[in-house]
Amino acid sequence: MSERARADEVYAELLTRQGEQWVEPRIERTRRLLEYLDDPQRTYRVIHITGTNGKTSTARLIESLLRSLGLRTGLFTSPHLIRFTERIVVDGEPIADAAVVAAWDEIAPFVSLVDAQLAEAGDAPLTFFELLTALAFVAFSDAPVDVAVVEVGMGGAWDSTNTADGDVAVFTPVGLDHTDRLGGTLVEIASVKSGIIKPDAVVVSARQDPEVAAVLRDAAAEAPARIAFEGSDFGLAEQKLAVGGQLLTVRGLAGEYPELYLPLHGAHQGQNAALAVAAVEALIGGGSRELSADAILEAWAEVSSPGRLHLAGIDPTVLIDAAHNPHGAAALAAALRQSFDFPEWGVVLGVLDDKDVDGIVDALAPVAAHVFATAPSSDRASDEDTVADAVERRGLAVTVHRDLDDAATAAREWAASAAGRAVVVAGSVVLAGEALALADAQSWKGAADGA
Repeated sequence: MSERARADEVYAELLTRQGEQWVEPRIERTRRLLEYLDDPQRTYRVIHITGTNGKTSTARLIESLLRSLGLRTGLFTSPHLIRFTERIVVDGEPIADAAVVAAWDEIAPFVSLVDAQLAEAGDAPLTFFELLTALAFVAFSDAPVDVAVVEVGMGGAWDSTNTADGDVAVFTPVGLDHTDRLGGTLVEIASVKSGIIKPDAVVVSARQDPEVAAVLRDAAAEAPARIAFEGSDFGLAEQKLAVGGQLLTVRGLAGEYPELYLPLHGAHQGQNAALAVAAVEALIGGGSRELSADAILEAWAEVSSPGRLHLAGIDPTVLIDAAHNPHGAAALAAALRQSFDFPEWGVVLGVLDDKDVDGIVDALAPVAAHVFATAPSSDRASDEDTVADAVERRGLAVTVHRDLDDAATAAREWAASAAGRAVVVAGSVVLAGEALALADAQSWKGAADGA
């Protein structure tokens, strides 16, 4: 059997478990498994990232910068777009299939042991995400890496990734999402997320609502940990459009870095970049040592963030952006206005049923000339009629499509039929992954059918 087939068998085993949306505050189960494995997450330094939006992009920017400084890195993000190995990255490359198998062979005997203990206590077996977290931590230890950049799965305090002690805790903007699990107010959500702050850590945070900032300050004081906020302690000194991206001047914790080229669109990506610089400064020298500007330029020269303002097609232009909640959709709408010169956007929209579809539609309404309502291929998807109803309530033009292929074909034909039109696929990480695969299969970088 090939290594790829064996790795896919590991993933198939994980899929037999409760899915990653099955969440309970039970971090001690993951901790128990890792203790049997001699706590691999304690063999390297950790930058731990939470927030509502921008986590994955910020994580990628941090990881690329660490590599440019000569450190061997691990990167753990979620969810994946096409193949599960995207979630576990070692030194800039998705984990090798052989490494997946080796890590699972280490874990498997103890999985059975912990599952038996949980069953005896009347508790559910280890879940998909709990096991994937353990697999990543073992793989990083085996590599070995110098630093792991770890994105929280959900929340913070009781997330399985919080079994690692972050030397640096990073907070992207905190908003309302997963309210059924994290709480219905910003204060409640921030309180859960603040649980990643560990004693003697350095905390770096994006600009936050004042209520959120107060929660983070209190948590840092209690740990205790030092905390720095975008705006007062670091941030963007200048941000201007450039061909294929933007030019930034970043005021870091330890130095100022002028004319940094970032090949990503959107004001929010510039803010993610400033947060990434501060996070790496915090790790390297505790925020008192200036980084090499050349290292930053090298790190970001080829950086990408798949599924985030991702150019997937030309003639007509097609972008893909996950934008799975109102905050993310608002950032997408702002980026489309600021970075692209198209007066009309067709929006292919598919949303999962635990998301705020009305809020997403409201955020996209200012840029949407026509919405092509569809549904991601997921048993958690809102059906296309539900999405279309939300669009109609906003008074926007909408058509209903049975699947992404049908919606994307109609949208590309619509865009190709008149000057000044382009398409964006948005509303779900699942839909973004499907769109990336479809774009590759249908060669959207060529002309649209009939154009």
